[in-house]
Amino acid sequence: MARSALLGLMVWAALAGTAGAQQTLGGCSVLPANNIWNTPVDTLPVLANSSSMVTTIGASRGFHADFGSGTWDGGPIGIPFITVTGSQAKFPASFLWPDESDRGPYAVPLDAPIEGGSNATGDRHAIAIDTTNCVLYELYRAFPQSSSWTADSGAIFDLKSNALRPTTWTSADAAGLPIMPGLVTYEEVMSGEIKHAIRFTVPQSRREYVWPARHYASSLTGSQYPRMGERFRLKAAFDISGYPADVQVILRAMKKYGMIMADNGSAWFISGKPDPRWNNDNLQAFSRLLGSNFEAVDATVLRIDPDSGAALQSGVNVTVSPASASVRIGESQTFTATVTGASGGVTWRVNDILGGDAIVGTIDSSGWYVPPSAVPNPSVVTVRATSVSSPTVSGTAAVTIVQPSPPPPPPVPVTITISPTSSALRIRQSQQFSATVVGATNTAKIWKVNGIVGGNGTIGTISTAGLYRAPSKVTSTIAVVVSATASADQTKVASATVTVSRR
Repeated sequence: MARSALLGLMVWAALAGTAGAQQTLGGCSVLPANNIWNTPVDTLPVLANSSSMVTTIGASRGFHADFGSGTWDGGPIGIPFITVTGSQAKFPASFLWPDESDRGPYAVPLDAPIEGGSNATGDRHAIAIDTTNCVLYELYRAFPQSSSWTADSGAIFDLKSNALRPTTWTSADAAGLPIMPGLVTYEEVMSGEIKHAIRFTVPQSRREYVWPARHYASSLTGSQYPRMGERFRLKAAFDISGYPADVQVILRAMKKYGMIMADNGSAWFISGKPDPRWNNDNLQAFSRLLGSNFEAVDATVLRIDPDSGAALQSGVNVTVSPASASVRIGESQTFTATVTGASGGVTWRVNDILGGDAIVGTIDSSGWYVPPSAVPNPSVVTVRATSVSSPTVSGTAAVTIVQPSPPPPPPVPVTITISPTSSALRIRQSQQFSATVVGATNTAKIWKVNGIVGGNGTIGTISTAGLYRAPSKVTSTIAVVVSATASADQTKVASATVTVSRR
């Protein structure tokens, strides 16, 4: 190993031992310690549609560190932010979407760094943290004016609070979440530990958001698309030993805290703050990290209040098995719940209705689920088991309701016909008869003459192929009956009359 590489690893190992309990900036904790951004997800249950979401984003696509040193296309690489004090002048802001923006004013200096640089045409985020009052200011597509800002949207967050944006509100990010708490910084990597989830983007998202997100930005509805706020983590078994030491710090955070999907963009792009000290060659190693190395987890089991970012820290966990099921109308499915870290049983809900109802199906205290009499809209419902002793903790299963199996077609009655239905023969002549059986796979026939299988010399004989031969002599004209009986149903008989004369 080269001397410089060895020294680098020694520095990382030494710094790792000095890591604090939480990311701080100028004395301000970046959101409360129990905020969902700062809560480990390494033991959370995997979502039933995890693999389909990973496939949609790109299971074989490599990751990209969307931050680094130097410039790209004339601007810094990453999302910059600055810290200011409480004396920083605040500026009014006007917005393209004022109904979902905080009015301000904003303590963002007019010369604050802008994502992509001052001439950028992209997202142009401008972010500042007041470290005196612990307030975060974020602007999207921000343009400084002489004494104000214009932007598409803006959001202000109290870093001491777990409060979320109003329901359905965007922020400076599509998910309605703060950006800065999800950025990777050089300083925290140097500390040896990142203690929060990491922001990342995907090309296509669902027209839905999941806690703690508050906003969606898509018209797609399939469950193979991730929701805004979706939590992914690096699989525990993934071997990080072959990566540079600084990258390993980020990978460990991806295992423990995971990533939060916050915006539409390029696949598996993780966000960070630009810094001239980043080693871009090391960051290139992320291209070896693939989407298939990740799994989506159910962070809602940590939710205490849907309007708060506070997350359960007790370690209690509930898992539901099976995690997904398709149930036909008229049938049923039994689910089981496993509670770890707490005693007691669970209560069962369907779409958060205790015991369910006639619209989404019902579930009893034993986990026996009965679907409704008609497929609901949407056809996928959520069965949830909630811990009785820790009622903020629950596990879920996705249930797809499908139409009942079509009834079997009514049996087709067996019928048999004979041709011809009559014939006139002289002695020793023959007549070929044919018979057709309908309604049975077995089309065999039993041929008779006057009720005698195969006939005889007095009345004539008939072969198994239906060839009738008249007798060699008769004292007078006789009439006989040639019949074909269906082997599949011997109550079904077709007959023909044969008149046999001497000449």
